Amino acid sequence: MTMRLTVRKMQKLFIGGAFVRSESARSDAHAGPDGEPTYVPRASRKDARNAVVAARAGYAKWAAATPANRGLVLYRLAEMMESRRAQLVASLPNDGAREVDAAIDRVVYYAGWCDKYLGVASHRNPVPAPYESETTSEPTGVVVAIAPDACGLLALVTLSIPPLVAGNAVVAFGSETAPLAALAFAESIATSDLPAGAWNGLVGKRDDVLATLAAHMDVNALTAAGLRETDEHLIATQAAENLKRSHVEAEGTDWFASEHENLARVLAFTERKTIWQTAAI
Repeated sequence: MTMRLTVRKMQKLFIGGAFVRSESARSDAHAGPDGEPTYVPRASRKDARNAVVAARAGYAKWAAATPANRGLVLYRLAEMMESRRAQLVASLPNDGAREVDAAIDRVVYYAGWCDKYLGVASHRNPVPAPYESETTSEPTGVVVAIAPDACGLLALVTLSIPPLVAGNAVVAFGSETAPLAALAFAESIATSDLPAGAWNGLVGKRDDVLATLAAHMDVNALTAAGLRETDEHLIATQAAENLKRSHVEAEGTDWFASEHENLARVLAFTERKTIWQTAAI
């Protein structure tokens, strides 16, 4: 009997709706689902810039989608995660089943907000004049989401899905210690009907791309968790250059806690717009 050579999976970054090789041509070895080493691409600064360009292009289409359509697409993402549950569980090192179930449930939760958050966050302002004034929320633009090492899938979902609810585009950077979770999640994204570029996935070493993403003038906001104090300072300094919003959460966050299912995570990446018009006579 002829022995066959095992065809191992080639891991790639997810940029602009396509799986691409890293521009750096570098990779890091991680234990695969079968215990054998698998080589994960290491995103470079150019990969990060390419992801931002792709996100800006994808933002136009995603932001223009109706809230109801965005909800259907994100629910479709949960369906794809459910169908790939075994792959997602295998991509995680510990307690994978519980984390995958929590991540799927969290996507469903935020999908439900897509056609509701504007009703909660918008209002008519009382003004002592013959005018009408209304305030509503709009997406802020391109959001970078940097996952911590712990809970590589659930944390990534918690950080990167709420911005999508409001119509933002996302550049997500996966856990350094569990990068396969981010890449497996990207495969669910690829079949979820999200427009190309609405969600982009990078993996590798944070030190290689953090400064580039924090300083990028076409990034409107950045959310992260589990960073070193020096990295938090870097984000605060670089974000100030173009007044991008930054939300950094402390290390040791309990990502399974229900407090992460909160409309505030959506509204953190919206802009408040007030419209004034002459009142009808």
